[in-house]
Amino acid sequence: MTTLVENGADVIELGVPFSDPGADGLTIQHAHERAVAKGITLKNILELVKSFRQFNQKTPVVLMGYLNPIEAMGRDNGYQKFVNLADESGVDGLLIVDMPPEEATELHQSLQQKNIDLIFLIAPTTTTARLQMINKIASGFVYFVSLKGVTGAGNIDVDLVETQLKQIKQIIQLPVAVGFGINDAKTAKTIAKISDGVIVGSAIVKLVERYQTQHDKMHQEIGQLVKSMTSAIN
Repeated sequence: MTTLVENGADVIELGVPFSDPGADGLTIQHAHERAVAKGITLKNILELVKSFRQFNQKTPVVLMGYLNPIEAMGRDNGYQKFVNLADESGVDGLLIVDMPPEEATELHQSLQQKNIDLIFLIAPTTTTARLQMINKIASGFVYFVSLKGVTGAGNIDVDLVETQLKQIKQIIQLPVAVGFGINDAKTAKTIAKISDGVIVGSAIVKLVERYQTQHDKMHQEIGQLVKSMTSAIN
């Protein structure tokens, strides 16, 4: 996390391990599997954020994951236990891949009490009615999924994304960041020209997997990748 910030990352999106990551491609599926196999839980991720906050109180941290671990943590008292721990740890935002806006009212209210943003995904297939619903409940930013598929899939059609973003921004009043399929500095620069943010996941996680037994090399490679992207964006 510190390496990302040192090389220009403005916000950190931190994955929460889950056994059935249905929205993710193979690269991040494997990351979930490695973490689950080592017993890493939502509680451990919150502890990690708390540790990070000892060195960095400025960089926003968004947890990204699935609803099941949050439901499991609060099975006796709804979402309040999770929200309290997230707040104490220094979490700034929450993005739950499989939480539809129709079901999010209770969680949204709990997060609002602690000023934690609830971030939603928007897909190329999202309807106008759904966009209007998301606009009422989302905060922080919205995450536009540039492709019909899972994380790490395919190549972006920039012209199509630009057209879709213009349509989205007629309804969504928050910043719109774009993710899925951004793997290099050239693509990051192109997307930065038409969006409010560039989200990179699989390209970084691939380096974690490749160099998981060579920590210094891992940090070096991740740093170079992120630096190339943030320099191109800036």
